[in-house]
Amino acid sequence: MLVKLSKDPMKLFEDIWTGSQLPAAPEFKVDVSEDDAEFHIEAELPGIAKEQIGLNIEDDVLTIKAERKQVAEESKKEYHRIERSYGTFSRSFNLGEIIDQDTIQADFEAGVLHITLPKARPAVKTKEISIN
Repeated sequence: MLVKLSKDPMKLFEDIWTGSQLPAAPEFKVDVSEDDAEFHIEAELPGIAKEQIGLNIEDDVLTIKAERKQVAEESKKEYHRIERSYGTFSRSFNLGEIIDQDTIQADFEAGVLHITLPKARPAVKTKEISIN
């Protein structure tokens, strides 16, 4: 079940699954940074092709989804240790209203997905009213 966080700016980009009782699933590491005009998310997705990555927004929640498939080998190997994770990976982040969702850009290079999230211009909340 998807739980939407409040619009608290201190919780911007907080992973919405943090602290939930969902079963442990393979995930990937992300870095979130900010400059004057944009937020940036860099997600490490080694061994995953660009075509295996999905990126979407629904109800102010950005979801990065990827799938790493295990390649079946013709010869049978007896593994002593398997540490790499296979399957579907997903991370979701609450964007809130301070992101201009129409101009989000994403690039994928050398196993790193870089998402640029431009900040929305703040709405003017002051207005001069003339007195007649």
